[in-house]
Amino acid sequence: MGGFFGAASRRDCVLDLFFGTDYHSHLGTRRGGMAVYDPDSGFQRQIHNIENTPFRTKFESDLAEFHGTSGIGCISDTDPQPLLVRSHLGLYAITTVGIINNAEELIARYFDGHGHQFLTMSSGKVNDTELTAALINQADDLVSGIRRAQEEIDGSCTILLLTAEGILAARDRLGRLPVLIGRDKDGCCVSFESFAYRKLGYEDAHELGPREIVKVTPDGWETLSPPGQEMKICAFLWTYYGYPNSNYEGVNVEVMRYRNGAIMARDEAARGTLPQVDFVAGVPDSGVPHAIGYSSESGRPFARPFVKYTPTWPRSFMPANQDVRNQVAKMKQIPVPELIEGKKLLFVDDSIVRGTQLRETVEFLYESGAKEVHMRSACPPIMYGCKYLNFSRSNSDMELLARRTVQDLEGAAGQTHLAEYADPATERGQCMLQAICKEMGFDSLGYQSLDGLLEAIGMDRDKICTYCWSGKESC
Repeated sequence: MGGFFGAASRRDCVLDLFFGTDYHSHLGTRRGGMAVYDPDSGFQRQIHNIENTPFRTKFESDLAEFHGTSGIGCISDTDPQPLLVRSHLGLYAITTVGIINNAEELIARYFDGHGHQFLTMSSGKVNDTELTAALINQADDLVSGIRRAQEEIDGSCTILLLTAEGILAARDRLGRLPVLIGRDKDGCCVSFESFAYRKLGYEDAHELGPREIVKVTPDGWETLSPPGQEMKICAFLWTYYGYPNSNYEGVNVEVMRYRNGAIMARDEAARGTLPQVDFVAGVPDSGVPHAIGYSSESGRPFARPFVKYTPTWPRSFMPANQDVRNQVAKMKQIPVPELIEGKKLLFVDDSIVRGTQLRETVEFLYESGAKEVHMRSACPPIMYGCKYLNFSRSNSDMELLARRTVQDLEGAAGQTHLAEYADPATERGQCMLQAICKEMGFDSLGYQSLDGLLEAIGMDRDKICTYCWSGKESC
């Protein structure tokens, strides 16, 4: 995944850029970068590795050297960026969020044999942002180049582009991620997360539509390419990725999560499958609001039987060594014995992807004296790795817990019945639930239905991407 922030102001905007970008740190863990432009001194840029040190710590020492009235910053789980690009379209900085599934095909089609060279990353892959810039540079102007690049890319591509004249912001052609504009008395900003600019004193001004391209300057914003009608915004923005304070398409993240948990409990009560438990709890952190909604609707008291100790290791996947990562995950879980010993517990998690850390959590709860552990997922079983963003991406769909379980139960034949396995009302669905309970140690397992999830979001379901659950972009 990744996040971005940009600002164009009549005053120095470096502090706004620094804090606005830092407020996107929950969206990525590998690279952070900032590029600023000053009319007198031109462009400045810095990129740091943030795998073991947060963005704020890495960039604090750069602030004294940075100065400018416009800039863009990014948090990236993939490519080092922003990049500085010099072409016949001028000098500009660019950052992107998305995935290019057809990168090799695009390189072969447009750049092989023409003397064009791409720098490769340590993985051997081409930097997606560099490839996007190369596609843009084939056009006669930046706006035409952005439109062309987005049409050519199989996957998704949301772009911030900094020039001497201002910022060009381009939402993905199907609006898979949000792009919002805020405004204060001195200028404008562009952001993925709305709370990031509100905290800095900007007010909501505009939310880009799918494929819309705008130019942002201190004086305001201008639409250079109009929005399209078709949208496929990612549902995981609400269930997992988004920060609680953020709104996407007018729907608040925290409110959606309360509503989602309540719908799960409501539907379980209607089916007669609500277990008798002492407490309902959330798997920290994003599972907590779903659990609050579940608790309120079910009438079972909410509690926090364990908390995560985050001051030392704020992100359990930071260490490079897998053994160290596993140990850090265990060290972070601090039990409250009075709320665990002899208790029947129901936990709600935002999702169940591979299930590795969840299994360790259940073992930790039983070792701490829990009598029963019931698990609920705030979204349906994940059957397909995401091919549009970075959520649930893997080398193989068989790394996903639900798909692996189907393969174990029925082999290749089961892969043609995934919709049945995702439906707990079917025999296959019940078999999958029982198999996962046996493997993971749950006393019961339930998934939110796709209909329930879409009801909780409350938007037109045809505008929401549901590929990772259904294998289709929408229902």
